[in-house]
Amino acid sequence: MTSAQLKEEIVAYSKEIGIDKIGFAQADVFGELKERLRLQQDLGYQSGFEESDIEKRTEPERLLSGASSIISIALAYPSKMKNAPRSVKGERRGIFCRASWGKDYHHILREKLSLLENFIIKKVPEANVRSMVDTGELSDRAVAERAGIGWSAKNCAIMSPEFGSYMYLGEMITNLALPPDTPMEDQCGSCNKCVEACPTGALVQGGQLDSSKCIAFLTQTKGFLPDQYRDKLGNRLYGCDTCQTVCPENKGKDFHHHVEMEPDPEIAKPLLKPLLSMSNREFKEKFGYVSGSWRGKKPIQRNAIIALAHFKDKTAVSDLVNVLNHDPRPVIRGTAAWAIGKIGGDGAELELLSAKEREKDDLVQLEIEKGLKMVRNQEIS
Repeated sequence: MTSAQLKEEIVAYSKEIGIDKIGFAQADVFGELKERLRLQQDLGYQSGFEESDIEKRTEPERLLSGASSIISIALAYPSKMKNAPRSVKGERRGIFCRASWGKDYHHILREKLSLLENFIIKKVPEANVRSMVDTGELSDRAVAERAGIGWSAKNCAIMSPEFGSYMYLGEMITNLALPPDTPMEDQCGSCNKCVEACPTGALVQGGQLDSSKCIAFLTQTKGFLPDQYRDKLGNRLYGCDTCQTVCPENKGKDFHHHVEMEPDPEIAKPLLKPLLSMSNREFKEKFGYVSGSWRGKKPIQRNAIIALAHFKDKTAVSDLVNVLNHDPRPVIRGTAAWAIGKIGGDGAELELLSAKEREKDDLVQLEIEKGLKMVRNQEIS
């Protein structure tokens, strides 16, 4: 069997197992990416979640001896939720980004890649393979770009003509020499909508992201959210889709190819108040299967508190007071104090003053002061 014939068989099998798009690239060093990553590091634009070793991220040979080709796969996920519940007064809801709808995509892609690995090894027993999804060393997007899955768009996502940027990506390094596909020409042109729409200015320019400002990153942090980003958060509990939803290339793109990716509306758009008192066990049972749960309940609860403040939901004040008075975690207590001040209303000042008298944590005291200042400003106006 020639390498071209093997590639054809791999492509055919990928369709059989539900892979929406597949591309092939040479396993050469990602030289341009290496320079870009060094610049990102120097500028302090990295999130800290990615692999810190730039050589590992850009040199496939370091990950698999004899690396010759990389197979990139893409699975399209839904962009629209059926029967989405409404967020109404007294029953406000948060939102998980589209990439966290349905079953955790890491598991879905790993299953597909495992099937693909077994198929290849059965065909070529001497083949060596190594697969990864998102948390691996390689840049999924750099591989997908080189393999012709799509072009690297200004919103820092891979954009394909078929599926837009609503795709999960994964890859497999192999020692097999397979004919590479042709990379796609950039099609963003002069459009700059994603850069202009970014709520925090995290898209410094087309294709360059300051991760420390990105709402998708900020929703995953565990400390106090910096003041300047709290009003920008809105009702987002995990992730941000703004740079995808404003993109003209994504207009009308909505694919429901994989039943395991379908969102449960009560998970993807949950009620906010019940999140505040949820135990670890309850959180794991309800949200544990989605990718947005990977950092645990603390960031989600903190974001839910900020979302209630965003809605100025007076019906949530008693819940927030309970959190302020009884939660053992300073970040959650402090954020609740800030939210009570933001919402305001009768009794808010007294509750904050009462908490101020007994609070021992300096950072929580600072949040109580912020809350009191907002309440008093509301009284003056």
